[in-house]
Amino acid sequence: MSTRIAARRTFVDGRFTPATVVIDEGQITAVTVFDPMADTVLPDDAVLLPGLVDSHVHLDEPGRTEWEGFATGTAAAAAGGVTTVVDMPLNSSPVTTTPEALDAKRAAAAGQLAVDVAYWGGAVPENLGSLRALADAGVVGVKCFLSPSGIDEFGHLDADQLEACLAELAVFDGLLIVHAEDPAHLHGDGPLGPRYADFEATRPPQSERAAIRRVIDAARRTGARAHIVHVSDGEALDDVRAAKAEGVRLTVETCPHYLTLDAAEVPDGAGAFKCCPPIRGAANRDLLWAGVVDGTIDAIVSDHSPATVELKGNPDFGLAWGGIAGVQTGLSSVHTAARGRGIRLEDLLPLLTTGPARIAGLDGLGVIAPGAPAHLVAFAPDEEFVVDAAALEYRNPVSPWHGQTLTGVVRETWLRGEPVFRRGEPVTLRAGRELVNAAVEA
Repeated sequence: MSTRIAARRTFVDGRFTPATVVIDEGQITAVTVFDPMADTVLPDDAVLLPGLVDSHVHLDEPGRTEWEGFATGTAAAAAGGVTTVVDMPLNSSPVTTTPEALDAKRAAAAGQLAVDVAYWGGAVPENLGSLRALADAGVVGVKCFLSPSGIDEFGHLDADQLEACLAELAVFDGLLIVHAEDPAHLHGDGPLGPRYADFEATRPPQSERAAIRRVIDAARRTGARAHIVHVSDGEALDDVRAAKAEGVRLTVETCPHYLTLDAAEVPDGAGAFKCCPPIRGAANRDLLWAGVVDGTIDAIVSDHSPATVELKGNPDFGLAWGGIAGVQTGLSSVHTAARGRGIRLEDLLPLLTTGPARIAGLDGLGVIAPGAPAHLVAFAPDEEFVVDAAALEYRNPVSPWHGQTLTGVVRETWLRGEPVFRRGEPVTLRAGRELVNAAVEA
């Protein structure tokens, strides 16, 4: 039987309009006029959004499930309005650099998924020349680091290896996503003390710019597709703009923590704020927002990379683990900051939905349209709440937004028309699917 969900403000074709979404067997079959007698009618203070796509999430399982896991990480995604995540090839153990490691990850995911999951593979020195096999096994692309990853078993690529990797991927039009920091500009391994400025200085913007230029040059020579993850340096966007104008096959993303947090406001010893590349200052944040507005930035994704309270709680910024937990608060935090800048929700949404879906090759996601899976979100854009890290769905109660007042509340999330999350209730439905070989099932 069909189910109908109606809202006076439904995000369809880039704008909000009164509509009823008709759902049959998990798929949207029609978008019709607003029907006040539909099965579910959102209150006037809520909007109906397509499910968000987060193409940068570390679920850490198998191997480091104490950091996060498929069960907790996908529940947090559902609570944040995210209905599809793409899992990173680290920090799990084994790292996802072989078809066998992907099999182990898929086995660990079985029965635990609250939302749909696709997978990135990894490109490391040891598996160059074998990336086609990894793609054929089901990953949507491969990730490399140009500087040490922090995980010994996931080595980084030097300049020659980067070129070889891109040339290999160009043969079958595979995608390389790149952690772009140049190790020649990084310094300060070991204890640093509690001052955030001392940590930030160890990973200067020049490191990102040099690495991004290296990727651009190699992508230009090979004709391969490249994507830069978690851009934190706003000045690097000038090189991105020029490369795109030239026709280099390049996309870039940034993250909620770079768009909403300010290095000058990071408390001493607050490891919850540590990430690589680091959160930078307010003027730099303005440059990132300019890249959002002018279309240089293709996606806003969480880089959800949690760790245990013990690893994050070290007051020495040189020793605390680097990574932000943010998949549940991404929509609300970015929406709050965007409102303060006069940016409309409808202009922000493509970077949280179709932008990351397109990067990951997951066509048909992030829209409310006939033929799309019925991944939907009831969102109250004017409702405020105070972030309580202990109340989030994460395995570890750590968030740099803890105690902040955010505007915009996810009230309900549907996966293929079934409610997977309702605010104030636990996430129990485990109906998420794996999306392999870029095949999106309705």
